Amino acid sequence: MLRLTQAPNIAIATLWRDLLCEAGLPASVQRQHLGAAAGHLPPGECLPELWLQHPEHAERARALLRELERLPQRQWFCPGCSEQVEGGFEQCWNCGQMMPT
Repeated sequence: MLRLTQAPNIAIATLWRDLLCEAGLPASVQRQHLGAAAGHLPPGECLPELWLQHPEHAERARALLRELERLPQRQWFCPGCSEQVEGGFEQCWNCGQMMPT
């Protein structure tokens, strides 16, 4: 196994793990519960870590994580309810209307 990276929190670590697993790169999250030890251990040792099952997948896994960082961010107003939608969303969270093209 190979430690790929640390995540800022368990939610992000789980998202990254799921992305890698769906791409056929078996990964796991380690140290997901060490946040409870913050204050007793150095903060850098309490962050969740993403581990790859096969070290030869490291280059592809890092490339996928870089792509995830570069998702397009948008800001638009929903034509259905005038809600302001921000981020990578193409559908209004409020009424379900799709982003206009």
